[in-house]
Amino acid sequence: MHRRKGARGEMRDFLAALGLVFAIEGLLFAAFPRGVANAMREVAEHGERRLRGAGIIAAICGVALVWLARRAGFW
Repeated sequence: MHRRKGARGEMRDFLAALGLVFAIEGLLFAAFPRGVANAMREVAEHGERRLRGAGIIAAICGVALVWLARRAGFW
């Protein structure tokens, strides 16, 4: 398995992931503007503690997904 080493490779991975997030989010806003607005309104109604918990769970799932993808050799 070939891996890039050093800060340059890690920064490239980070920027690629960030770009992918923006692209997917942009597509959602462009394709479903009303649905996204409704979802944002619903999220705003939840308490801070619940949002924080959901954020922590999402972050853990994201890290686990990247770890699994790298371990399987997809990345």
